Amino acid sequence: MTLWWAIAALCAGCYALKLAGLAAPRRVLDHPALRRFAELVPVALLAALIAVQVFTEAGELRFDPARTAGLGAAAVALLLRAPFLVVLATAAVVTALARMLLG
Repeated sequence: MTLWWAIAALCAGCYALKLAGLAAPRRVLDHPALRRFAELVPVALLAALIAVQVFTEAGELRFDPARTAGLGAAAVALLLRAPFLVVLATAAVVTALARMLLG
């Protein structure tokens, strides 16, 4: 039952956070520091998610050469300003080839 209370509390908190964002005055939302923060938070969260998915397995730190090669290929494709689907396809193909070659 405590799990449902935790879920209800998280739902209420998310709703309150969204309501606070909608109720905030325009001058607060237009502040340069807040704008910069809002631009960088999604990037940091995505980078953390990628790092966890690439460098951990079953909750433990693990170096997988194939995943790392795929991540490197995706980084190169991003530096070359490739479209998002091309970045994903490049990472998938390089990871598959690395798995095939490395076993």
